[in-house]
Amino acid sequence: MRRIWPELIDEWAAPGTLESIPAANRLLSNGANRDDLARLARASAYEALFGLLFRLTAYGQDDEAPEGSPGWRLMETTTAGDLTGRAIPSLHEDLLGMDPSGREGQDLFE
Repeated sequence: MRRIWPELIDEWAAPGTLESIPAANRLLSNGANRDDLARLARASAYEALFGLLFRLTAYGQDDEAPEGSPGWRLMETTTAGDLTGRAIPSLHEDLLGMDPSGREGQDLFE
């Protein structure tokens, strides 16, 4: 979780990152505000990650799966990789709190 914000969300604001995406580079070349594009990319990354973490840990069931289908569970392990027996529910709820800026993602949606 500690690496999600710097590597998958905040990286979109780093110099050269938007420019490496052809559509974003075209927008920038046509006068789009780089800060606004970076905020859009960061917010999109956050929303995608939140949705993924929710799906992985919220209920362990696919609502569209046939009745009786197996579910899943994210489990904690020791440093050696052994299961501790503790499930990790609702991981998506921790995402905002992991924002290294301490702003809990407030700047994403301003």
